Amino acid sequence: MVSVNQAVIVDADLRAHFHDQVDSALSKQALVVEHATNIYLVNLLMLFVDARELFDDSEDGRHLKPLAFHYADAVNAENVSEKSVALKKLGDVALFVAGLFAGSLNRKLVDVDYYIAMGGSAYGCLDDISRSRCRRSDHHGLFAELAENFAKLVDVLGEVGDSCNLNSNTDVLRLYEIWLKTGSKRAYKKLLRHGLSPTQHSPCITTH
Repeated sequence: MVSVNQAVIVDADLRAHFHDQVDSALSKQALVVEHATNIYLVNLLMLFVDARELFDDSEDGRHLKPLAFHYADAVNAENVSEKSVALKKLGDVALFVAGLFAGSLNRKLVDVDYYIAMGGSAYGCLDDISRSRCRRSDHHGLFAELAENFAKLVDVLGEVGDSCNLNSNTDVLRLYEIWLKTGSKRAYKKLLRHGLSPTQHSPCITTH
């Protein structure tokens, strides 16, 4: 049986590990973000370590709730607080899944670009809500940065997934498809490492 002290130590070690991984991924992607955004990514990884936070229970077992349902929750929310919670869940799930499991999305009805669009929009709406409450002309908060850099942060989490062996995205055509749809620098660099030079002006991948 794990004691409370042991659980705290494990949690602290895991947080430190994710913090190092996020710092390393940001450096590899040459992306500079505010400290609050860095911590948000670490907290996101910590949150979804528990699969119960990511998946919903149903009569057919656990499943990943479609983003459209999270969006519907936000639209149908009875107040701003409930709407904010639904939008945050939408953005968080979209960021986590697109970053760590983009390779599995090509077998779904929607692809990684849909997740990026939905997640970025959700964080953008959260920023609008925050602005309306803050009423400061110089306001530029956490959710604004998450929205503006959403696609790049997907790449950051992708790097974390690679380092933790969470990703299996080694298929070259899949890498090209992700790059073509999202402009992912990470996917582009991986294609170059495969000896391929992708171009958006041609349906083909050209070799060096």
